[in-house]
Amino acid sequence: MTGRPASVTQAAVPESWLALRRHTPARVAIGRVGSGLPTHAYLEFQAAHARARDAVHAALDLDAMMQRLAAYGWPAIPVRSAAADRQVYLRAPELGRRLSAESKGRLSEPMVAPDVVIVIGDGLSSVAVERNAAPVLQCLGPRLAAAGLQLAPIILAVQARVALADEIGELLQARISLIMIGERPGLSAADSLGIYLTFAPRVGCVDSERNCISNIRAGGMSAEDAAAQAADLIRCMLEHQASGVLLASRLHERPHREIEGHRVVASP
Repeated sequence: MTGRPASVTQAAVPESWLALRRHTPARVAIGRVGSGLPTHAYLEFQAAHARARDAVHAALDLDAMMQRLAAYGWPAIPVRSAAADRQVYLRAPELGRRLSAESKGRLSEPMVAPDVVIVIGDGLSSVAVERNAAPVLQCLGPRLAAAGLQLAPIILAVQARVALADEIGELLQARISLIMIGERPGLSAADSLGIYLTFAPRVGCVDSERNCISNIRAGGMSAEDAAAQAADLIRCMLEHQASGVLLASRLHERPHREIEGHRVVASP
């Protein structure tokens, strides 16, 4: 006859590991019970995973976003990618990088070629867009206006991937495309917004031709800092006629660094 199993006690976490919690929201020093996680850590993980899944599958409220932009004085044109719905979007990423035929026709109408076209796309987190896109736009718009740049109407895109801004920029003959898009949710944040900027956008651009500003959210980069970096990047792109690694190499040749914080990353 077997007796009751011995109770499993929680292992102590070294103080040196606990100190790391002050510097990162990552799951460090969460402890363990036997070979498993403490109950509270396990439940927090499950909750974070649920938030990430919800952010990916939640639909962007297009009408509410249009009304919000209009209230700030920003005219917007709604478009869709070639992905018919969310399931197609998630399973066939390439369709999120091209416009639907209807949207392509809408943007093919005559329009003054802008210096910058700003695209707001749902990406992999509509939550990030709903929380962060308008605050960034409010900070960025006046900076671009003060620089005397011609802007196109805001393009509001659903089922969008980063490269959708390439086709939009090419159709509008924009010098620079800028897309604010919901980043892939993680277990630390499900509402992170990214900004991708491309000089001379066109279908077929590769990731090394872009610059990215990421982790824009409460607890990450502020809307004001993101807008300041984006405005500086746009200035540098127009001056050097380049973006991405080519821009980085040209800036590296200068005797002083002109911009902080820009980087090139793989797009979602």
